[in-house]
Amino acid sequence: APVGDHAADRCEKRRLIMATQSIAGLLALTLGIVTITGTVELWMVYAIAAGFGAVTAVDNPSRQTFVMEMVGPADVSNAVTLNSVVVNAARAIGPAIGGVLIATVGIGQCFVVNAVSYLAVVIALILIRTDELHPSARSARAPRQLRDGFHYAWNTTTLRTTLVMLVVIGTLTYEFSTTLPLFAEFTFGAGASGLAVMTSLMGAGAVVGGLVVASSGAATPRRFVMVAATFGLLVCALAAMPTLVAAYAVLPLVGAAGVGTIALSNATLQLNSDPRFRGRVMALFSMALLGSTPVGGPIAGWIAEHFSPRVSLLIGGVAALGAAVYGWRMLARNASLDAVAAIEPAMAG
Repeated sequence: APVGDHAADRCEKRRLIMATQSIAGLLALTLGIVTITGTVELWMVYAIAAGFGAVTAVDNPSRQTFVMEMVGPADVSNAVTLNSVVVNAARAIGPAIGGVLIATVGIGQCFVVNAVSYLAVVIALILIRTDELHPSARSARAPRQLRDGFHYAWNTTTLRTTLVMLVVIGTLTYEFSTTLPLFAEFTFGAGASGLAVMTSLMGAGAVVGGLVVASSGAATPRRFVMVAATFGLLVCALAAMPTLVAAYAVLPLVGAAGVGTIALSNATLQLNSDPRFRGRVMALFSMALLGSTPVGGPIAGWIAEHFSPRVSLLIGGVAALGAAVYGWRMLARNASLDAVAAIEPAMAG
């Protein structure tokens, strides 16, 4: 990711994303071919997975910051939220399509179809009218650029607060891929069918909630903190639900608040970043949210195993509430410092 943020700040993002998507498509095609021909070996899967990881490290911050270039600062909040809606819709629909393809044509052919889907993205990027973009200034080549990006984010209160909150939420709260299957099976005995309903309801809530967030005004740090607190409360409520039907009723709200938290944090970081550092800041966003999952998943699973899935969810909800309290305190402190800084020159005058 540090290399990815460096590239996102120094290169033309549209061309960079075309390159990353093309490479990802070739990797998927390679995996499909070796699977279809029966020549696939474990080391090949590892190598292709590592290639995907390297491509994602460059592609993720580039795509995040390209949203700003496509719509401009005024509409970035809506655009980021709508992008989150599309991602959640894809997560809900994609596995079902993949399952049908695997059952009807096979695993290798499924990878080939995936490879072709990247071609659609590249074509869409080619068709973009570049004269209507809002390009940001590129960072000039200079020593210590990576270190300067970290230093800039850490010393900007809004950015640091948002990233710290995301690390906590990503590690302890946003671990539904681990907690929901355990919650469905061991708390309610619902099995795979119950889990499918849970994930569908949460995905539907995320789509609807994302549309509501996109239409309800600009992203601000204060709004992000409030939605994160709501997310924490709803996860705590989910942990306390006495029946499966009651859990079904809460899950759409959890999905809506969850996507709102992620979308508003994304927009907050972009709107409060210097264009020269935006790519590096968004790489930190990806690291804080996605990079914390491999750490938080085993923690959530261990808690669920040794205590219960309810306790695991409850700790996640409390963690999000604690992150929101921290965010609120930091924003209030920053506002007080700004007020003092504004008063002192007036008194001196």
